[in-house]
Amino acid sequence: MKQTTLSTEPKEQGEIKWRLELKTLIVVAGLMIEEGCVLVSQRKEDSPHGGLWEFPGGKVMEGEEPREALRRELKEELDIEVEVGRIFDAVFEPHPEGPLLLLAFRCGKVKGHLKPLGCADLRWVPLKDLEGLAMPPADEPIRKRLCSPEESGRL
Repeated sequence: MKQTTLSTEPKEQGEIKWRLELKTLIVVAGLMIEEGCVLVSQRKEDSPHGGLWEFPGGKVMEGEEPREALRRELKEELDIEVEVGRIFDAVFEPHPEGPLLLLAFRCGKVKGHLKPLGCADLRWVPLKDLEGLAMPPADEPIRKRLCSPEESGRL
């Protein structure tokens, strides 16, 4: 059964347009923090938001549990195995092609050596320097929260 949802397109002549199946893309990100530094990865130039830095992770496949998706993505992209902890934040971002829900989890490396297999580069960045990196819009609220005085006391 198809769901009917409001369109993200503008209204025309006072009418509301309807669209079938506006699916939300669910993505996950891993927040790995060690000695006051957070791990970020740089997107490949030929990808959307190419060259920007982000918290590593990726798309959740249909029917996949988000924590399992994060384990899979970090193995594929960084060649590491992680223990996924509690959720740190959730960010909803509307897009014309469909909304995005980013779930950011705290996690820690349990096995492997970091390798940039699915990204252009990796970097451990001091939290105080995180604000200087160009990041995709969905990562902004997470970065702001990580760099907030309230959060820095808990890390």
